Amino acid sequence: MLAATQPLNILVSAGEASGDMYAAGLVRELQRRHPQAAFFGCAGPELRTAGVEAVVRSESLSVVGLVEVIHHIPRIYGEFRKLKVAARRRKPDLAILADSPDFHLRLAAYLKKLGIPVLYLVAPQVWAWRKGRIRTIRRNVDRLACIFPFEEKFFRNHQVPADYIGHPLTRVVKTSLSKSDFCEKFGIPRDRRLIALLPGSRAGEIARHLAPLAEAVDLLRREEDIAFVLATPSGFSAKFGNAFFKDRLGDLPIQVVEGWTRDVIGHAEIALAASGTVTVETAILGTPMVTFYKVSGLSWALGRALVDVPFLSMVNLVAGRRVIVELIQTDCSGRALADEALRLLRDPVAREQMKQDLANVAGALAGEHDPMERAADIAEQLLNS
Repeated sequence: MLAATQPLNILVSAGEASGDMYAAGLVRELQRRHPQAAFFGCAGPELRTAGVEAVVRSESLSVVGLVEVIHHIPRIYGEFRKLKVAARRRKPDLAILADSPDFHLRLAAYLKKLGIPVLYLVAPQVWAWRKGRIRTIRRNVDRLACIFPFEEKFFRNHQVPADYIGHPLTRVVKTSLSKSDFCEKFGIPRDRRLIALLPGSRAGEIARHLAPLAEAVDLLRREEDIAFVLATPSGFSAKFGNAFFKDRLGDLPIQVVEGWTRDVIGHAEIALAASGTVTVETAILGTPMVTFYKVSGLSWALGRALVDVPFLSMVNLVAGRRVIVELIQTDCSGRALADEALRLLRDPVAREQMKQDLANVAGALAGEHDPMERAADIAEQLLNS
């Protein structure tokens, strides 16, 4: 147990945008409780804004696909070594690791050898694939904070100390502007139906998804008077240039809006959303959607053989049945996306039923208490054990 006058020294590591966001929320709650605490580790923009010293920038770890990651292994291992050195030198009182299990379960094993307690935020999805990791988690993770309701029971049944804290997004996801102000700000006609295009957050996955989305837009505009808005993360154009979309979308009537994803979703009639965190955000905002995803053919062949779940989208997994259509890999075509979009646009009963189903999913994701307060309580227990 720490002396009352000793400032906390906490390692925080997040490898992806969603983990960066969740970990930043936990850091802010811990800062509220311990204003003198120092935080360092692998930090993305949210954690850096929250005051975490970036020994490693999490953007350097962000790669999707089993095959795609191979080319990046030397660089990722170099970043891993930096964190190991920092942990050994600074001897933190606690480590908070968010998501990115390929990276963080290895780091957890090293931290265990140093005697540093580990709080793992956002459980690795071993209930879906690579169940052998459960032994590693049980051995090296002191507490596991789960953000999906079915995970606590699964992990506890495997002797892992797990707690369901609720999904952090249920407390923060909302629109910033009214529909009228949003349309005025971005010059979107208010009398046209709006479809949100959500191709992902990483350049690689966005590039893979633009071809089927472009084909879908070309088909849809021939059928309905629709405004198409493609949402990207803040800073995307500065990093990859305005030509990124122009070269891939040509003259299609698609407006790219950067940094306003939740407003794009919240004010759309339907969304075409890449499978991932954004589908959870879309469910919370109550916008009917079709989800899709593509990786390289080899990554798909290897990954699909290992996955053992009835659905690939978290929305359907939480619901326990198919609420949204999943167009994955070979099913992800412009024609299929357009057909499903038209079905939702033209069937108000189907749209309303999906809205009700999404509301039920959002309700299941909302815990009884603020997720970050609950996670901070667990962190406090580890610090005082």
